[in-house]
Amino acid sequence: MSNIIDFLEKLGQDARLRHATRSELEQALADAEIAPSEQAAIFLADQRNLESVVGARGIVCCMVAQPRFDDEDEEKVKESPLKRVAAAS
Repeated sequence: MSNIIDFLEKLGQDARLRHATRSELEQALADAEIAPSEQAAIFLADQRNLESVVGARGIVCCMVAQPRFDDEDEEKVKESPLKRVAAAS
């Protein structure tokens, strides 16, 4: 599996490889020892097949949630040394 991930990383970083002819890409895949079924998924740009090959999930969601403060936490923030430094500036 790491061969295909390494190859996809290289494909994304190397402009010559990204815009290579089919025969150049076939040679690069063979040199990287990518399995024929994985090669087919790359040539067809078959995202679902590639996801299954590398064990990835199709939907990835990244987010940051703002923590909720209760009254006690707000008092701590008001009394924090950083708050005093910011007020002094």
